[in-house]
Amino acid sequence: MATRTKQKNRDEKITRVLTNSAEFGVMDQRDFFDKEIATQGNLESYFVVELGSYVYNPRISATAPVGPISKNKVGTGVMSPLYTVFKFKDGGNDFYEHYFKTTGWHTYMRQASSTGARHDRMAISSDDFMAMPLPVPTPKEQQKIAECLSSVDALMAAQARKVDALKTHKKGLMQQLFPTEGETQPRLRFPEFQNAGEWNKTTLGEAATFFNGRAYKQEELLESGKYPVLRVGNFFTNNNWYYSDLELDETKYCDKGDLLYAWSASFGPRMWHGVKVIYHYHIWKVEQHSGIDRQFLFITLENETERMKSNSANGLGLLHITKGTIEGWDTAFPSPPEQHRIASCLSSLDALITLETQKLEALKTHKKGLMQQLFPVLNEVQG
Repeated sequence: MATRTKQKNRDEKITRVLTNSAEFGVMDQRDFFDKEIATQGNLESYFVVELGSYVYNPRISATAPVGPISKNKVGTGVMSPLYTVFKFKDGGNDFYEHYFKTTGWHTYMRQASSTGARHDRMAISSDDFMAMPLPVPTPKEQQKIAECLSSVDALMAAQARKVDALKTHKKGLMQQLFPTEGETQPRLRFPEFQNAGEWNKTTLGEAATFFNGRAYKQEELLESGKYPVLRVGNFFTNNNWYYSDLELDETKYCDKGDLLYAWSASFGPRMWHGVKVIYHYHIWKVEQHSGIDRQFLFITLENETERMKSNSANGLGLLHITKGTIEGWDTAFPSPPEQHRIASCLSSLDALITLETQKLEALKTHKKGLMQQLFPVLNEVQG
């Protein structure tokens, strides 16, 4: 049904290098890595990948346990000879673009791969790969299935754009509702606070108290116990919990509704909504002082984290924030009523973003279930 593409990039006539990401599919290498990985002078051995060709990347990951197969929708480019490139003889192959997003072909790949392979790559010969069995419904049914799933993809893309637009809107709104660095009045204020005057200059350490988490010895972290131990690794995912039976002072526990902050700017603040936990030393518990709205403090920390990222030496937001740094960070607060008004506005927007994100996740779940119903698994005759 398909032929393997072996055309090499002779004389390096093509300089556009592509990659095949498990999450994003075939894309320009510069867009994926934010830089060139392959260098000119080393592209003669690369395969030419035409528009409409398929690419198999043998690198495995959590989202692609036997490596991803993706269709090139970007344009003609070249790819590493580590990839397998093939092209269907029939141009109407959208059905297989969707099929390769299922797990129906994974069993064959595991059976055909060699033992002793690198832990992060599948070891399968090109001949064995091209011998992969494929389901072949009638052309009419192929088209119908492809059209159905493509319409769901279009819905998901539109919903993703909506979520991104809301996030962008929130980011722009925060820039308007908070003073810029060095100023004490924002560019945008609610009507009832137009003449309220300047915000009060202070530091985060004067507005709140930051409690350090506790460091643990490995033998103190248990598989089960009285208190879950919250670490940066499960700050958002709630995965890989450890437990402890230690009885500590009350500042080392956090309850539902407490404000937590992970010391890496890649995490930022979080309102804790789970059960009572002990938090690890990479996390601070933050308690607001009198006259500070807790939700507004959360938003302030979120806003200041973005400022810290933009002021980092490399501009990539990869800095690690110390307790002294964040306590000494200059900021400003309006009156409690204005704090509450701003917090209510942005919290409502957060709720809308959460709702629309849940809709996107529901569409993804719907598509996954639909694909399981529409495609056969290996050795089955009917879908």
